[in-house]
This record gives sequence, structure tokens and C-alpha cells, in this order.
Amino acid sequence: MNEKKYLKWYHKVGYGAGDIAGNCVYALLTAFMMIYLTDTIGMSMGVVSTLIALSKVFDGVSDFFFGRLIDKTHTKMGKARPWMLWPYIGCAVTLVACFSIPTSWGQTAQYIFFFLSYTLLNAVFFTANNIAYASLTALITKNTSERVQIGSLRFIFAFATKIVIEAVTIYAVAWLGGGVTGWRTIAIIYAIVGVITNTLSVFSVKELPEEDEGAEKNEKKENDLTFLQSFKVLLKNKYYLIICFSYILTQLYASVIGIGTYYTKYIMGDETIFSTISLAINITMVVSLTVLPMVIKKLGGMYKLNIWGYVLAAVSRVGVMVAAYMGSLPLMLAFTAVSTIGIAPLQGDMNALIACCSEYTTLTTGHRLEGMMYSCSSLGIKLGGALGTAICGWLLDAAGYVENAAVQTASTVNMLNFLYLWMPILINAGVGFLLVFLRVEKANKDLMAARK
Repeated sequence: MNEKKYLKWYHKVGYGAGDIAGNCVYALLTAFMMIYLTDTIGMSMGVVSTLIALSKVFDGVSDFFFGRLIDKTHTKMGKARPWMLWPYIGCAVTLVACFSIPTSWGQTAQYIFFFLSYTLLNAVFFTANNIAYASLTALITKNTSERVQIGSLRFIFAFATKIVIEAVTIYAVAWLGGGVTGWRTIAIIYAIVGVITNTLSVFSVKELPEEDEGAEKNEKKENDLTFLQSFKVLLKNKYYLIICFSYILTQLYASVIGIGTYYTKYIMGDETIFSTISLAINITMVVSLTVLPMVIKKLGGMYKLNIWGYVLAAVSRVGVMVAAYMGSLPLMLAFTAVSTIGIAPLQGDMNALIACCSEYTTLTTGHRLEGMMYSCSSLGIKLGGALGTAICGWLLDAAGYVENAAVQTASTVNMLNFLYLWMPILINAGVGFLLVFLRVEKANKDLMAARK
């Protein structure tokens, strides 16, 4: 029997386009924030890394807090859409602030300015917006196939945006005057694009009426639970924990790949090569995500595809490492593309898997906690991304990194090789191992069968 369909093509495209806005923030931060702070403003890599890590203390609480607020929200716009719409204005303002460090201030004042701007951006505004956006996957359709489709479209737009940002930003900053002026101007441009696309995405979809969300008569109301009780229910879902750790590792991987800005500048001798590598990743990702829904439909599920994809990704990153030590850029690009094919399935179906995890909680406890369930997406992006950036910064600082040095120390070169060549292999292997235990699709089918 065919599942009921809820979305037209323009709903799917409108939803997916929302990740243009998300990556106007995320792609700019992960690829360029650190090198802007160290090589343009002159901040200490070790201090900045520590401030980023300290900021995560606030992030860890805010993810679940905003997830719970979304679960308790009831407006004409729905649960999630208001939280997606208004906080993005704050995202735009604080994004510009992060790339507008006052150069006339003393270093202590600069560090405080950065910490406050970065924390407000990540712990408050981006958290609220991103959890709400991810939650819509479960709130605008109950059709598994449509969830995979909009998840794939979301990441197609995300990686297409990354293609543009990572390919043109360095050149655009130089064209806009370079230095602090160039970085501030490009941040303003991305912030404006983000506000426009986020607003269009919000109004392109509608949430299902709560009475039509498929809740059963004996289902407990989410408002009956306190925050602590909701959190305990969440942690009882083993699949939530698996996907949360997987999400953190995938974003840690993105941060390690982002160290390519330093690797290409100091190891390969040309920082613009980073744009070429980014193109190999992002174009391959967009193509892979385009065909992903058809592949999943043919295979009848996501489980095996995700596991074998990460096996391929880990093996291919070994190829990248060998090619790098050989000094062959074409081989590096080829193996990078193949590795991207391997990680693409999980990128595209992650939101659908979280929706499955949410349904597992409902089936086993009777509670609907979509907002808190999707907090793992924001938590993964921020913890994996920001802590990955911080850890890379600490290690490079400990290795003796000197900003804008004509030649880096041998220990710094070795650390860059470890971070960019070896770490991705280990991370991909770790994700693949976790995915072996993510049998949530089968668990839900078994639970539904037992109810009949």
C-alpha cells in the first residue's frame, strides 16, 4: 500500500532551500573563521580555540532548551516555523559581528567581543533556527520517502552553497579590498542572502495540523512532561544516542577537512587549491544526493547503504593520504570525490533517520518529542564543528604554528599532515562502526507489527 503524500515539488524545493541560509553561517564559520582571526586579526590560535571550546558549555544546554520550547509551542504558524523565522535575524547580526572584530581595540577586548558574538550566534540564534528547521522534516510530512527526498534536497542546497562560499570567498575578500574590510563586507553579503532565503523557506511550507500528525488516542501529551522528564525519555532511546554521536563525528570530519585552508597554504604552497578540493567534494556530494532517494527506494531502506558508504569513505581517504605523500593533486582530487560518494547517503538521509528515532520514542513511550529529538542535529553541528575547530587549533598551537610564516616548523607540518590526512580516516571508520547498530527502521517495523 502506497504511503499518503503530503508535499508538492515546490514545497520540497522551498524546504531544501532553507539550508542556503544555514550554510551562509556554517560554511563561512567552519572554512574561514579561524584563518580570519589568526592571519588577519592576529589573534592567538590557542586562545581562540579555548574560547570556542568554552562557548560549547552554553551550547550543550541551549540545544535541548530550544528543542523543548519547540515541542511546547502552539501557534498559527505551527511549532517550528516561528523559531526558524525570527532567530535568523539574530544569526545575521552576530555573523557580521564575528567578522567585524575592532582592530583598534586591545587584544583582551577583541577576545571578549569575539566570544560574546560567537556564543550568541551559536548558542542562541543558530541553535533555535537550526533545530526548528530540522524538526520540520517530521512536522510537514509523515511519508518516509518524502522525508528522504527533502533531506536530500536540503543537503543538495547546503553543499551547493558550500561550493560557492568555499570557492569564491578568498577571491571575493581580496576583490572587496582585502583585510578586515573585505571580510566584514563578505559577511554582510552572506548575512543578507541568508535572511532572504530563510524567510522564503519558512513561508514555502506548512506544518501538519496537530490533530493529523498521527498521534494515537492513548498517546501522552508532551506538555505533561517537565524538561528533565523529557530529557530522560530522550536518553532512553538508544538510537537517538547512536545518531547523536554519529552526527557529532560527521561534523568533526567537516572541521578536519576545513583545516585544508592551512594545509594547502603551508604544505602545498597555494591556499587557492583549497577551493579546487572543495569543488571536488561539493560537486560530487550534490550529484550523489540527487540520485540518493532513488537508490534508497530501490534498496528498500537506509541501513546497509549507510554502512557500506562509510566503508568506502574510509578506504578512499587512505587513497587521499597516499596521493598526498606522493604529491599528486589529481589523485588527491579523485580519491576525495570517491570518499564523498561514500559519506553522501548518511548526509542525505540523516533527517529521515532522526524522524525514525522520534517515531521509536513515540512507539515505546507514547511521547512526541520532535523538537528535542532534532536537537541532535544542532548539537552535532555545533559540538562536532566547533570542537573540531578548537581541537585542531590547540594541536597546531602546541605544534608551534606561526601565523603567516613563510615556512612552518617541522612539528607544525607533521601536525597538519596528521589532521588533514590521517584524522578523516579514523573518523570515517568510527562513524561506520556506529552505523552498524543503527537498526531503527527495523525496530519500528517490528513495533508496528506487534501492535496489529
